Amino acid sequence: MRFLKQLVVVAVVSWAGGTGVQALGWNWPLTLVAGFVAAALALAAYAWVVRKTEHREPTEVSLRTAPGALGRGVLIGLAMFGAVILNIAFLGGYEVRGIGSVTGMIAIFGFMVAVAVTEELLFRGVLFRIVEEKLGTWLALVLSGLVFGFAHLPNPGATVWSSLAIAIEAGLMLGAAYVATRNLWVPIGVHFAWNFAQGGVFSTSVSGQNAPQGLLDGVTSGPAILTGGDFGPEASVYSVVAGVVVTTAFLWLAKRRGTLVPRRGRAASAATLDA
Repeated sequence: MRFLKQLVVVAVVSWAGGTGVQALGWNWPLTLVAGFVAAALALAAYAWVVRKTEHREPTEVSLRTAPGALGRGVLIGLAMFGAVILNIAFLGGYEVRGIGSVTGMIAIFGFMVAVAVTEELLFRGVLFRIVEEKLGTWLALVLSGLVFGFAHLPNPGATVWSSLAIAIEAGLMLGAAYVATRNLWVPIGVHFAWNFAQGGVFSTSVSGQNAPQGLLDGVTSGPAILTGGDFGPEASVYSVVAGVVVTTAFLWLAKRRGTLVPRRGRAASAATLDA
């Protein structure tokens, strides 16, 4: 019941905010403002429903820890996508032809703020966090990662491969970021920076979605397995490799910090043996 209440509240508020942002038709000043408003409303809804259903403060979205955690997440996301696009460009799969659109970049910035916040609240804040309590970290990572990946299957140009790629490079990685830090600001920062770098800076497709041109007038060409094709670099094997590397690093950090959650049955068995 707690899961359903949180899911419905956050999903409805996120849908309303996202619909409002999309309705603006990429009008850059309005989309920028609306993106931040949609994100703020979703965060407020999440904090409210967690307090109501769990009778605790939602420390995972504490504003006190937001600046530093967001900053770290943004740096990781930018570094990840920078490594991916450099590898694609090295083999001639990406080329910059000049400067694109600054206003397009600003509109994408606002849009991606809303996307990163709402999706992280839904998939990591509600789905992963509550499933992890029941099934432990490892099963929760796999299940939430697959749900996140295949939620992108209806997108234009999506395939089973692109959905699996997103499940691995984003679903698992962002879940691992939450496990290692136990806050949602780091995965929000990574998610935002990855998406914004794709569309807002390098002007590549983001999960097959249409968007205005970003800062650079860039074009991709070559084998889809390397460039991601029409779906965008998220369907590139380079993105999967980058996601696996960062996921491994986060899980290593989580193990060092002792933030991995065992399955309930295994935890009970371990406690019995210790006794």
